[in-house]
Amino acid sequence: MTTFVFIPGAGGDAWYWHRVAAELTARGHEAISVDLPAEDDKAGLPEYADAVDAAVGERAEPVLVALSLGGFTAAAVAARRPVAGIVFVNAMIPLPGETASAWGEVTGSAEARRELALRQGRDPDADVDLRADFFQDVPEDLIAYALSHDRDESERIFGDPCVFEAWPAVPIRVLTGRDDRMFPAVFQQRVARERLGVEAELLPGGHLVPLSHPVEVADLVERSGTASTAPDCATD
Repeated sequence: MTTFVFIPGAGGDAWYWHRVAAELTARGHEAISVDLPAEDDKAGLPEYADAVDAAVGERAEPVLVALSLGGFTAAAVAARRPVAGIVFVNAMIPLPGETASAWGEVTGSAEARRELALRQGRDPDADVDLRADFFQDVPEDLIAYALSHDRDESERIFGDPCVFEAWPAVPIRVLTGRDDRMFPAVFQQRVARERLGVEAELLPGGHLVPLSHPVEVADLVERSGTASTAPDCATD
């Protein structure tokens, strides 16, 4: 049995992981989905990491699984306590001391989104659309629930530096939805190579692949212990 700790992205709602968590629980693992204090304007990365620590408790060396913005929280947690591995799923992978607000400009994520839109014949200058850019392959009933329970995000989380010195010497994997419109697959693959020295693994689905393809995500997460170990954190 492995303990998997699921960290959500923007909005901090553990619900986004519920399908993957159920799949892994059915396979005999322990799945802990963490609600982050996203609606608390005073909450930043330390408080987000506190929430993960509280959920994990005394369990030894869990595998952290982080979605999107949750990549910053995963890095902060791994700097505090031993973990058995880290799995990034369409996630923002930080450098030491980096902020989430700076991450997009440093990595070039906006340019990557624009280039993908042009290749696909979409308007590259259109505003981000939740349904089209986040939920494009998610079942309609799940979209309706998510949009009706939308949560605000603490502004502080984007300005807090991610405090860690280097990635732990544990297996680190990067799972990338090949149809992700927010963080295009080619972009994610480049960032994974530059920042972790690992190859991102493609799977079907868009940005919210834990909702659209939970079995495929669970299959890859379950095998997380076989991944290559990441080197010390690289710099751009």
